[in-house]
Amino acid sequence: MEYFVIGERELILGFMLAGVKGKAVSNRQEALDAFNKATGQNSSVGSVGDIPKVLILTEDIADMLSKEIQSWQMHGKAPLIVEIPGLQGHIQGRKTLADSIREAVGIQV
Repeated sequence: MEYFVIGERELILGFMLAGVKGKAVSNRQEALDAFNKATGQNSSVGSVGDIPKVLILTEDIADMLSKEIQSWQMHGKAPLIVEIPGLQGHIQGRKTLADSIREAVGIQV
């Protein structure tokens, strides 16, 4: 499994049309359970091959799991966690990927 998405049901359905598996969640506990399973922290994951290389989260879900995501990223383990806007669009006050690249490199993408 290369990619896995956690977010709203409609978003998950769109990704499934492109062949990307995912889990629809509507609250923090569901999001945490899906995150733990996708990252292999849940004993039900069979092997390392079941862990995706890229975990895609909506900004809303990333906000719900901010402490868990930060802890995960500090250990430098796979999967790479990528945040995307949800169905309601970009959350005000959050940096986009283009903003982060512009700050780091100094070039508009």
